[in-house]
Amino acid sequence: MAEKTRSEKLKRLVAVQRHLEQMAEYDLAETNRQRAEVSRSIDDVVTALGSMDPIHRAFSQNYADRFERLSTKDKQLTGMEQLHEMRLQQERAKGDRLEESMENALEEERREADDNAVYDIIDQKFATPASSKLQKP
Repeated sequence: MAEKTRSEKLKRLVAVQRHLEQMAEYDLAETNRQRAEVSRSIDDVVTALGSMDPIHRAFSQNYADRFERLSTKDKQLTGMEQLHEMRLQQERAKGDRLEESMENALEEERREADDNAVYDIIDQKFATPASSKLQKP
């Protein structure tokens, strides 16, 4: 099996890092969706608490307890959202650094290949024959 070049290895790492970045984006989107759902529930509970309907007044303590639980969950989701945003930024920065390293490695490999091609041309031009039998008398 042929040994992979540094740029090929880095290309694979970039692909893996971009996948991790996508996973972080998904986690952030899921947390945002949950926060929106909790926010809608809070709005519904507040509406029920403020209602003048006698049915809602009978359950006012239950609504107050639910509001407290939803508020706590919203605070937790806010913290999770901040963590996911930081993680996304970190994963994106790692991916950008790896991609930059890959491009640098690719440029170095191209430069080395060009240098080797020039050396091969020089060697062909000034090379001495391997055997004296090949020399013309």
